[in-house]
Amino acid sequence: MAIPKFKPLADASSGTKKIIKPLLIGLIAILAAAFGLESTNNDFDLGKLLKGSSLEESKVARDEAGNVLFDKLGNVTTDKTVGKKADDYNCDDFSTQPEAQAFFLKVGGTKNDVNRLDGNKDGVACEALPKGK
Repeated sequence: MAIPKFKPLADASSGTKKIIKPLLIGLIAILAAAFGLESTNNDFDLGKLLKGSSLEESKVARDEAGNVLFDKLGNVTTDKTVGKKADDYNCDDFSTQPEAQAFFLKVGGTKNDVNRLDGNKDGVACEALPKGK
């Protein structure tokens, strides 16, 4: 059985084919890589990779359920001993209100307050904590 041709590409000029074919091949390669990462539950911090870190240093830590772990600064962590799931943090995890506020803003603020750090939804997290410096 012959493989049917992709009609828009089959009728295209040779110049168009020279442009479109590599783009389609690149797209297929990206999708295959994404599928591979998803099927193995691996994620990498692209910021660290772009700064020159190795794949191992850039691998994002996950808990046993597959949730991404965050440090107290709201950054995705690569160390399972440091991180917690974003929704596992509460005001007791922070020593000052500015520290809690920085985390709150980093993980989405009032639009994504899965931790309920801002009980009255005024945009200020953990108001009872000391103001600190």
